[in-house]
Amino acid sequence: MSRGDWEAKCSAIKEHYLKTSEEAASLEALEELQIKCLGRKGELTELLKALKDFSLEDKKLLGPLGNSLKETLSALFEARKAALARLETNSQLNAEKLDITLPAFPVPSGRLHPLTLSLRRMADILKSLGFSWAEGPLIENEFYNFDALNTPTHHPSRDQHDTIYVKTEKGPRNLMRTHTSPIQVRYMKTHKPPLRAFAPGRAIRNDSLDASHSPVFHQIEGFYVDKNVSMADLKYTLTAFMGGLFGPDAKIRFRPSYFSFVEPGVEVDVKCVFCKPGEKCPVCKSTGWIEMLGAGMIHPNVLKAGGLNPDEWRGFAFGMGVERLSMLLYGISDIRTFYENDLRILKQF
Repeated sequence: MSRGDWEAKCSAIKEHYLKTSEEAASLEALEELQIKCLGRKGELTELLKALKDFSLEDKKLLGPLGNSLKETLSALFEARKAALARLETNSQLNAEKLDITLPAFPVPSGRLHPLTLSLRRMADILKSLGFSWAEGPLIENEFYNFDALNTPTHHPSRDQHDTIYVKTEKGPRNLMRTHTSPIQVRYMKTHKPPLRAFAPGRAIRNDSLDASHSPVFHQIEGFYVDKNVSMADLKYTLTAFMGGLFGPDAKIRFRPSYFSFVEPGVEVDVKCVFCKPGEKCPVCKSTGWIEMLGAGMIHPNVLKAGGLNPDEWRGFAFGMGVERLSMLLYGISDIRTFYENDLRILKQF
């Protein structure tokens, strides 16, 4: 082999493996090419062995050329190996659907929202008192939200600055329910007395958002209808409920009040459980009592709207705000805390 033939062969090997190494689609294929080129019997290895047949002067010229080519191809194979390894790793990760951005084990677990926890606790207490869970639509019509609950047409709660109406083409006007009390009438229409049920759910009013108000809030409507229901039954039920929620020392009191759907109507106060001897209580302003909910004996007109004869059936009803009870239960002074999603607070429950 002449010097020119050796140089031509060297150039051909370089071009061939520069091209085929880029075309290799796997690490196995690249490994075969590397062995074919640089192995013990590889093309470049055999070409370098042929240098022994050249003169000393040719060896001095061709030797560095051959070694330089060997280093170039070795570096080329290593770089291509790294690239193919990355591609295979990415392909494997995509196939396994593994999200490497997820936190490592142990994975932090989620928590129930404090409003969910308190609502479940209230529901368990009411169930233990014989009440059944009832539900109704979030979008109501005026009949169930107002008329059936003995709310007069001139009542300010019907105005748009208090109630959010939904556009309808005909029939009764629809609205976002302002309380869960409509479920009371719906339940009467579809169930035979005696009735004992509670209706938890969201209510929506065109209200401001501040420390004690929210446009969206949660309410529990409870009612009991039977032959000889009295205010004594109402007081016993609410006393047992508050005792289950705040402890056996919880006490309640009734104050006369007006609600269009009950007669007589009462405001229900709970004995403050946060008062400490000798200290000013920021919750009840040191009055010793906290206003909690409205209640009373179901108005005869509401019983009629539910399809019941008020001369035969009597009942009581109460409505309580889940947020307000939860604020007392967890010692939270601002209702907005429940909706700000501050994990520092939510992780405590």
